[in-house]
Amino acid sequence: MQKARAVKRPPKESNVSYWISTSPVGRLLLVGSAKGLQALQFQDGAHPLPIQPTWQKAHEPFRAVLEQLQEYFGGSRTRFQVKLDLQGTPFQRRVWQALQRIPYGRRVSYGDIAKQVARPKASRAVGAANGQNPVSIIVPCHRVIGANGKLVGYGGGLPIKTALLALEQSRQ
Repeated sequence: MQKARAVKRPPKESNVSYWISTSPVGRLLLVGSAKGLQALQFQDGAHPLPIQPTWQKAHEPFRAVLEQLQEYFGGSRTRFQVKLDLQGTPFQRRVWQALQRIPYGRRVSYGDIAKQVARPKASRAVGAANGQNPVSIIVPCHRVIGANGKLVGYGGGLPIKTALLALEQSRQ
């Protein structure tokens, strides 16, 4: 049985832009400020991020990330170079930084990440922070699996997690 997933909150500051792009895993919502990308969310799953009336629809701020996503899905990019504006607790940000260090095509457990953030008994807290990752794919939370090696939880759903892992495995 899959655990219920907390719904992510949209960025609240003003001067936020958004764009919806298609991808091999469905529609992706990109949200950002002048400081960087704040969210990359799957819009076709059970938990789409609502577009706020104060956000401005704009393609240009996301040109670089869209190019990098296209390269990733095409198999020529293994690491993203995107300016991020992640908003979370200090613990969440440490977990998200650790996620960015997971090599392309590799899988690690929640316990592995807990050790990396110096909280070796905090696998569940790592799982919660992983589930609140606002920038899926770029901050590769899909590379985190259960201690038993099984795929567990993913905001876009397990079929998308499976597809992303398969894409990376095929390009190794």
